[in-house]
Amino acid sequence: MRDRTLWTWHIIAGLVILVFLGLHMTIMHLNSTFPTFNNPAGGEAESWVNVAWRMKSLFFAVTYVVMLGAALYHGLYGLRNILLELNPGTGLRRTINVALSALGLVLFAFGAWVAVAAPGAVSRMGG
Repeated sequence: MRDRTLWTWHIIAGLVILVFLGLHMTIMHLNSTFPTFNNPAGGEAESWVNVAWRMKSLFFAVTYVVMLGAALYHGLYGLRNILLELNPGTGLRRTINVALSALGLVLFAFGAWVAVAAPGAVSRMGG
């Protein structure tokens, strides 16, 4: 039952990545093809003015954190499954689970902090 639930979350995380990465690709790389997502300052999506505007947007902060969580879960759960296919002993299996969970939590905390702290940093930099 537990493995089925974790696998279901793995599939859901993959779908979230598909949607949010598609949105990212549309906004960042297809803005001339899909003008619905125009950059506020015009020009390239990677220009400092447009980057600063996105960093001040709550929408983008939330999407970055959601995409980060989905990508970390999806990737680390996939890595866990690959490692567990090697059929390690119980102690090593537990170590793999704890290590990957801890790594995921640390990376998520750092990435979420960056997304939340970015608007203040942009303001101090004159953006």
